[in-house]
Amino acid sequence: MDFNNVSDIRTGGAVTSQNRVLRNTYMLLAVTMVPTIAGAALGVSLGFKGFGPWWMNLMVLVGAVMGFTYGIERNKNSGAGVALLLAFTLFMGFWLSVLLGRVLALKDGATLIAYAFGGTGLIFAGMATIASNIKTSLSSMSKFLWIGFCVILLAAIGGIVLQMPALMIACSVLFIGLFSAWIVYDINQIMMGGETNYISATMSIYINLFNIFSNLLSLLGLTSRD
Repeated sequence: MDFNNVSDIRTGGAVTSQNRVLRNTYMLLAVTMVPTIAGAALGVSLGFKGFGPWWMNLMVLVGAVMGFTYGIERNKNSGAGVALLLAFTLFMGFWLSVLLGRVLALKDGATLIAYAFGGTGLIFAGMATIASNIKTSLSSMSKFLWIGFCVILLAAIGGIVLQMPALMIACSVLFIGLFSAWIVYDINQIMMGGETNYISATMSIYINLFNIFSNLLSLLGLTSRD
């Protein structure tokens, strides 16, 4: 038996599986835009303003994300996982309507939203290209991303409490960079076989894109002439 051929077959099968997961992830990611837009439109039309003080909104958001994450992970191998993911994106779109409503109140609000959407798309395309050219696993990068997230989040909370706009702007810039790096990590995990479930992969990348878009839109809104 030619063991080299056996190795090639196994490697080819693994590559095919990874490509299938990546393809399904991109397809499902595109589908998640529909409930996100629907949720955002509903929230804007209802004039949703959140749940009072910022700390209450943060608690509700964190609780919802944790709850949906648990449910999606428990059902990631069935159609229920897809349904929960779409429900999650509907909720996130509704939540995003608070920021969208504030930006739309600006004179150039619709233009700023279009810029943020286009910028998010360009960032995703760029990070996906970078990830596709990395041939080694970035699994060790995870702990640094989480540490960075916790540090920036604490700084952002400090900026809100102390009413320091400059610090809040800096945190938004850092968040955009952090979640851009997280996209590279997530796509690399798929390509290296570290992530084999497209539902879990879609949720991870969706959260990255959501945060990039919202922080980019916040930056554009804060720097608007209006």
